[in-house]
Amino acid sequence: MTSILYVSATVEEATHLPEDCEVLVTGIGTNAATMILTKELAIREVLPTRIINIGTAGALVDGLAGVYEIEHVLQHDFSSELIAEITGKPCPNGSSLATSGNFPVASLATGNSFISDSETRSRLAARASLCDMEGAALVGVAKHFGVPITLLKQVSDSADEEAAGSWFDAVDAGARQLAEAAQVFK
Repeated sequence: MTSILYVSATVEEATHLPEDCEVLVTGIGTNAATMILTKELAIREVLPTRIINIGTAGALVDGLAGVYEIEHVLQHDFSSELIAEITGKPCPNGSSLATSGNFPVASLATGNSFISDSETRSRLAARASLCDMEGAALVGVAKHFGVPITLLKQVSDSADEEAAGSWFDAVDAGARQLAEAAQVFK
């Protein structure tokens, strides 16, 4: 039997999922995402067969719109290179994910900052094409529990000076696109 757990940071991003979907809302940021998903999986007698994270993301490069499936995720506010240099041991930062082939793919940079300035956007664009605040954390928890995870991200803003003002206006349309995309996995 297939059991999918849909995970979203906000109610707004998951509002258009069908009522029969099991939805977990974690709150915004890596700490909330890690704690809430870990707690949920730890108390279950039977784990879901797949976790699908749906959410909005900022575009770090021009020309991106719609829903993307994430093929690689990293934590952008973690200095893995510096830690490896200090400790003399590799400190990997990033995970590759299997994708369904049903959506265009993108790479995702996760961090605890809402990206809303062109300088940070440009710096992060060297490592990823989208940014969010939960993806990498959710992937880490899912991998710890041995549950496959899919990340579907809808481009809600351009991660620049206009981002903070445009997210709220874009979230409902984005939630509709995410709900439609999630139907592929039912």
